[in-house]
Amino acid sequence: MTDPGDIAAILLAAGQSRRFGADDKLLTPFDGEPLALHAARRIVALAPGRRIAVCHDDGGALAAMLAALDFDIAVNPHPERGLSQSLSCGIAEAARGPEQAALICLADMPFVSTRHLGNLLARFDPHDAPIVASSDGQTAMPPALFARPLFDRLRAGAGDRGGKALLAGATLVMTSRSELADIDRPEDLARR
Repeated sequence: MTDPGDIAAILLAAGQSRRFGADDKLLTPFDGEPLALHAARRIVALAPGRRIAVCHDDGGALAAMLAALDFDIAVNPHPERGLSQSLSCGIAEAARGPEQAALICLADMPFVSTRHLGNLLARFDPHDAPIVASSDGQTAMPPALFARPLFDRLRAGAGDRGGKALLAGATLVMTSRSELADIDRPEDLARR
């Protein structure tokens, strides 16, 4: 298993949440705390070498909460450019450190367990399995782990596809569809 200390975990938390409505989805209360803190706490429990959160500013409430959990805040000044812009910002920050891989997590996926994150690390090998992704048996998706040599390709993506093209060749770690569910609309908050 790859040592968690050898990876940078990147929490993408700068989306525009258009389908959620006027409220800030990631600050919406869910099981007693803001939605984004569920994914953030799983990352903290994993104990990666570095924690990075990509936010649309570094002075807002979300950035302050994540900084209090020892996340370095990377600002995405153009969230309207899609997920790949946030991914590029996070990878650029991760590239400044020595970690051998980046674990990409989404702040609107509150059900992903620390155990599943550990399973991704257990399957990762920088040479034989340089991309490891989650799957519910239907598709490859985040959370996903990428070896350092792939950082430049991750930064070059555009739109809402992010690292999706790279996931086509990923080693997959299966888990349930419910664990990989994300929150897109207010009614999704009722999922348990």
